[in-house]
Amino acid sequence: MISKKGRYAIRFMIDLAEQRPDKPIPLDEIADRQNISMKHLETIARLLVAGKAVKGSGGKDGGYRLLRNPEEYTVYEILSLTESALCSVTCLEQDLDECPRRDNCKTLPMWQEYDKIARNYFSGITLANLVNNHSPNTAPSF
Repeated sequence: MISKKGRYAIRFMIDLAEQRPDKPIPLDEIADRQNISMKHLETIARLLVAGKAVKGSGGKDGGYRLLRNPEEYTVYEILSLTESALCSVTCLEQDLDECPRRDNCKTLPMWQEYDKIARNYFSGITLANLVNNHSPNTAPSF
């Protein structure tokens, strides 16, 4: 499951992508536009700065800005920076060699395939797709 932190990080990145790329955007402005608390955004901003997705600058004219073009960010990358794990089940979060049921687990291949589908789906959606309200061409149909 994608956490609130992951969902807010995507909204944070969309907000930055919709602004002028040469001007840092103050966090309080993003918080107001996105209706997200400063506390949540501060945590998210730290993670995205540490992951080299955004640049933060302090001072009177400080704020945050993207380091790359929106086309160069995927939803999967953003979620990878903010989520502790992007696996559907806990046994896939750790080394499979540690799972005592690995050799006899009838559901493991299903969960592995599900995670692969989700990873590919989120890897096919760019920040630019979201900003422009375009659906990715890689969306599976069910």
